[in-house]
This record gives sequence, C-alpha cells and structure tokens, in this order.
Amino acid sequence: MDWSDAQALLRQPVFEPLRASLDRLAPEAWPTHEALSALAGGIRTSRGTALRFVAPREHTESERRYYELHIADTGEVETRRDNWHDLFNALQWIAFPRAKAQINAQHAAILEERGDAEAKRRSPERDALTLFDEGGVIVASSDFQVFQRIRDFAWKEMFWHRRAELAATTRFFAFGHSLYEKSLDPYLGMVAKTVFVPLSDARGADEAVARHFSDRGNFTRPKDMAPMPVLGVPGWHPDTEREVFYDDPVHFRGPRPK
Repeated sequence: MDWSDAQALLRQPVFEPLRASLDRLAPEAWPTHEALSALAGGIRTSRGTALRFVAPREHTESERRYYELHIADTGEVETRRDNWHDLFNALQWIAFPRAKAQINAQHAAILEERGDAEAKRRSPERDALTLFDEGGVIVASSDFQVFQRIRDFAWKEMFWHRRAELAATTRFFAFGHSLYEKSLDPYLGMVAKTVFVPLSDARGADEAVARHFSDRGNFTRPKDMAPMPVLGVPGWHPDTEREVFYDDPVHFRGPRPK
C-alpha cells in the first residue's frame, strides 16, 4: 500500500499511539530516514546512544543474529524505505521509547551473557520479548477484573456486556509493529499478546511497560502473556457496534481444553 493512499486508514483508532508522529510527517511522500530520526530527537538506547534510523547495509549471518546488540551499542536502527514493517518499528520507538529501549536492553544483555548459542537459537525469554515487540497490546486499567477477564477468555462479557465499565477504566494501546502492519488490512483471527498495566489513567503506560520488562521474571516464556483477539476492542473494527460480532467463534475463541 502506498503511503499517501494509507493516510485515511492511519486515522483509525488502533493507530492512536502513533498519532503525534504521523501528524508531523508529510502525507504525500514516504518518510525519509532523516525525518524519522528528527522525530526521535532525544531518544536514546539503554546504553546512552542516540537513536537514529539508517539505510540497511549488508551483514554476515552472525551480524544479523546480533541485530539487537548493534542497536543498543550504536543507536542505529536499520530501516528499509517503502516498507511498512520497518516504518512501524521506527514509529513504535518514537511512541514508546522507554519500553522499546528496555526490550532492546534485555535482548542485548541476554545475547552478551549467552553468546553464539543464544544468537543461533532464541531462548524462551527472547521469544517472549520478540512476540510482544512484534504483536503486543498494552492493557492499561484501574480495574483488575479486566485483566482476569482476558485471562479467562471472557470476551463478550468484557467487550460488550461491560462496555461502559471498560470505557471508564481501561485503555488499549497497540504496541507491536507487526500488529500495526496487519491493521492496515485487518482480518478476523488477529491475536495479540498482552501486558497488563495497573494504571488509573492512560499516562505512564510507556514507563510502566519498561518497568515490566526490566524484570526477567515477567517474561520467562511467551505463555506468560495472555492472548487477546485484537479486533474486539471497541472501535478497532466496524462491527464492534453489533452484539452478534462477539458471537463469532473464529475471532473470539474460548480457552483450550486442559
């Protein structure tokens, strides 16, 4: 999809965390590395290096495996032009700088601790980091029952029957850059991994997620993060205004038998 053609789609609620950056980019031409780096002014990796987006270069297989360590050390995030996946990664860094820096820091630290074996085959911890980085949603709520309903797969109760309560207590923030890419052409069955943030309002979600990932006990494996059907969030799909939408077993699956 062309950048200019996507402008209307990028106004949809799922892209709200990126709004401040999107509004500063020219709508008629694909963002340049310079434009993205300017938006990232002041953002640094956990090792204090200034973040900047650069054109990809040729890498050996070993260098590719140490991608996250390279970012931590140099601040260089290789970003392909005319590529939605890489663009959303850049915008994700700008929207959630603390969380992204902490996720990157954990990747880099684990790679340094475990060496080539880790670089060749990701551990469950780094699998969890990657799954959230690619396809995660932040659930910020002052109502802890919301978190339990997600764990219980109580989708219709949460999204429909308790919609007013949900609107009053809870915000959903799309986080993963692959999730943003899929949201340009969404489909029933899209599932995100979640991180729960016990906030009374939406402020501080980025810092709270960074704190979450500062403790390796919070991401020992992908199953530590509860799944959630993305398009159930009110407003993230046109049919969320229809009760029957939440009866669809394809998107709103129940828990697997134990």
